[in-house]
Amino acid sequence: MSVHVIQRGINKRDVFDENGDYEIFLSMVAEAVQKYGVKVHGFTVMKNHFHLQVTPESKLALPRAMQQLETRYCVYYNKKHTRMGTIWNGRYKPILIESERQWLTCLRYIELNPVRAGIVALPDLYPWSSFATHALGKPCEWLTGHPILESLGRTPFERLTAYRALCLEGLTNSDLTVQRYRIPVAAPR
Repeated sequence: MSVHVIQRGINKRDVFDENGDYEIFLSMVAEAVQKYGVKVHGFTVMKNHFHLQVTPESKLALPRAMQQLETRYCVYYNKKHTRMGTIWNGRYKPILIESERQWLTCLRYIELNPVRAGIVALPDLYPWSSFATHALGKPCEWLTGHPILESLGRTPFERLTAYRALCLEGLTNSDLTVQRYRIPVAAPR
């Protein structure tokens, strides 16, 4: 079953300052998920938080991958800023995705986040998300497809076109409310 993972900087503070931070973080994501068996379907990294849409291959895969990711990035960030202590606002929030509709809504919620935040006018202008892969076909070797995405069309072109059209529709207020207020599940330790 897929999971929407959310993690924020402590007190909603920025934890990504420059392009290099985003690049290093995403390389750490790729390493952690590969090591522990977590398939990443979508992501967005903002200045003070990140979202991942993932499917863990085992019960402990996600907690182990997240522990490695959060620890390694925290060490990197603290060294860069000559500081100590956590940079994260507690444990990451894992939210189960329980239906096909919710799966697509979650992916659009994640990838349209920079537009809702007013950072960019169009999602393809934001470089730190998986939107370019799903809507424009830009390769990302560590992203994994999903049957729900595959069902959007018979060919890659049809799938890209269908996904762009879904994103142009945006999300309803109801979709946003459901996505924002879903209750996180207790993650195994």
